[in-house]
Amino acid sequence: MNFNVVAHCDWSVNARKRWMTVAELVDGIWVVSLPELVQESRELIALLQTRAGQRRHVLIGFDFPIGLPEWYAAQTGFRSFRQALAALGNDVWYNWFNVATHHSEISLHRPFYPMRPGGTRRDHQLTALRADDQKLLLRRCELATADRQAACSLFWTLGGNQVGKGAISGWREVIVPNLDAIGLWPFDGELSDLSRRCPVVVAETYPGDVYAQLGIGRSGWSKRRQPDRQRVGATISTWLDARPRIDAAAIHSQLEDGFGADSAGEDRFDAFVGLLGMLAVVDGERGEGAPQSLAVTTHEGWILGHQR
Repeated sequence: MNFNVVAHCDWSVNARKRWMTVAELVDGIWVVSLPELVQESRELIALLQTRAGQRRHVLIGFDFPIGLPEWYAAQTGFRSFRQALAALGNDVWYNWFNVATHHSEISLHRPFYPMRPGGTRRDHQLTALRADDQKLLLRRCELATADRQAACSLFWTLGGNQVGKGAISGWREVIVPNLDAIGLWPFDGELSDLSRRCPVVVAETYPGDVYAQLGIGRSGWSKRRQPDRQRVGATISTWLDARPRIDAAAIHSQLEDGFGADSAGEDRFDAFVGLLGMLAVVDGERGEGAPQSLAVTTHEGWILGHQR
């Protein structure tokens, strides 16, 4: 592939918990920088382009959903996810990004719910949207697999595993303002093709998928605990030792330290882990993952490297 800079952002509604790790191709080696706080979300893409220099190609991964469930997209009449992104927040869709505070406010034009806990139920959302099953509000890449449970619906905004508010901020602050200047994987084509055609390509990621690729089990540890991050850091170091094309020397001390004792340690950890998963795809070690499905490439999107 033709990428010279690969960046992975561990996203959050809280700007103080948005961390990014960047790798730059230098003489055929991916040189990884220390995780850094995302400074200006609306300027992020332009800043990475400046950092990459002229005639260079950037791949940016974000761990928030990029796509709409096929069932929901069919109700809206949007012909593609790109068309939806250009329309959402405008005209009849002006309220789309505003999370419903009461179930009576939920509609096709305002699907996110709830704003806060208290008397809220998932079936409020299903009833208002006239969906017969919770699975209709999931994308194919969010369905349960042999080694993970189904993800939370894009439109549900309550609880520790909700992704809705992260998607709202990511779409509004990063993707929509730059829509005409970026390639969206897999909507605009395969990654290998986009790496030649587009100066900047954006893809969805999920660090939780990458743990197993690095040899880290899903149970018996927590990314929220520094000692656990230190322990699995040794496994990551072994994985890196077998890949001389990745120079992560700058990260070595952070791996040993578990990425710090503060609350952002887990964010720095995932910013780095997600980057390694992206590099595995860019270097051809792992496939892109997106199935040959019109629903995936038109409306739903996919998680980079996710295999079903």
